[in-house]
Amino acid sequence: MHQVLHAVGVFLHHLQAVEWKWLGIAVACHLTKFLAVSRAWRNAVAAAYPDRHVSWPRLFGAYVAGTGVSSLVPARGGEAVKLYIAKHRIDGATYPTLGATVVLLTLFDSLVALCFILWAISIGALPAVKLLAHLPSFDFHWFFAHPRVGAAIGAAVALGLAVLLVWGARRVEEFWRRVRQGFAGLRPPRRYLRAIVFWQLCDWTLRLATIFFMLRAFHVPATAHNALLVQVSSSLATVLPISPGGIGTEQGFLVYLFRGRLAKTLLLSFSVGMRVALSVVNIVLGFAAILIMLRTLRFRRVVAADAQPEAAPPG
Repeated sequence: MHQVLHAVGVFLHHLQAVEWKWLGIAVACHLTKFLAVSRAWRNAVAAAYPDRHVSWPRLFGAYVAGTGVSSLVPARGGEAVKLYIAKHRIDGATYPTLGATVVLLTLFDSLVALCFILWAISIGALPAVKLLAHLPSFDFHWFFAHPRVGAAIGAAVALGLAVLLVWGARRVEEFWRRVRQGFAGLRPPRRYLRAIVFWQLCDWTLRLATIFFMLRAFHVPATAHNALLVQVSSSLATVLPISPGGIGTEQGFLVYLFRGRLAKTLLLSFSVGMRVALSVVNIVLGFAAILIMLRTLRFRRVVAADAQPEAAPPG
């Protein structure tokens, strides 16, 4: 936390040097990204519910609402809000099916992120595992500083998930039927590529464009290589974000990735500046969507009130 607060102070010190024109273009790319990824999600949901009307504007609202909450709450807390809103905007929708559509999108996103990470490993950009415990602001510092205990905790969590899956597979057949329904977007492959993957490719292109213009705004050399390195750090930070948005881990990786090439203060200013700018956009847009769609900002109470065992209508 000390490292994060220090980075915020560095950013505020360099705030007057920001080029607002490039920052504005980066924010525009970020907003357009919402349109692309929400369209991919809408098409995945429409494939799961082919006999029902699935509104793109409503799922766009659900998506940005969840993104706004996740910018404040760690560990992707906005997913519950996103799924709640989507469920109540589609007649007869269920959480297992909607959750499966999110996983469907994650499959391609994970593949792209993995390709970027493998590229970073191939050029020797990423730190060895033994160095992770020494990265500043790294969210998982404790686990790598205590590898045996961390491995035991990880194994216990994995075992618990495995037991839960086995229990679910044997006792909740209806649940798994609904989950399978959420992957209907994979078939046929041509539709999957045209209706989902295409929009996800647009999403990734806009992510890189956002980073490129953010680099220009904060006077960091704006190249495709540097944009890819920043994206790698962002992908690693969001695997399991302990801090909101994984800001601590992102800073740690950025400092290492650009070691010896750029001043640490410049990197911290860029990292925090980009995260603050995008988080503000996410929060303002997200909570505006919550207010419009739920007519209240007390989304936790609304979601909790609905967290009751649902009936079992056809998925």
